[in-house]
Amino acid sequence: MATMITDQCINCGACEPECPNNAIYEGSDDWRYKEGTVLRGNIILPDGTEIDADEFQDSIADDIYYIVPGKCTECKGHFGEPQCAAVCPVDCCIDDPDHEESEEVLLQRFSFLQQQ
Repeated sequence: MATMITDQCINCGACEPECPNNAIYEGSDDWRYKEGTVLRGNIILPDGTEIDADEFQDSIADDIYYIVPGKCTECKGHFGEPQCAAVCPVDCCIDDPDHEESEEVLLQRFSFLQQQ
């Protein structure tokens, strides 16, 4: 599963610098695949979507920090547990029920983001 931030978020920002894939962004900030990854230029995502890793993508949340599911590996390949959840003072970093993924899928995403 990818991790998500609930609306219990107090916008402290403790999670953002802990993410090894740079998958966490402040509310209303746009994001890019290239940030915190080796991805550059035109790429094909694991789901077959073609995208420019350098182009900004629309924010997923406006009022709270958010996690980009396509960049989240639950820290697999980096750490033994999700670092955002480990540092969150209000325990609002939880499994995302809309993005249930196996460890194998998360490790494949890690390889795609970091070792291409």
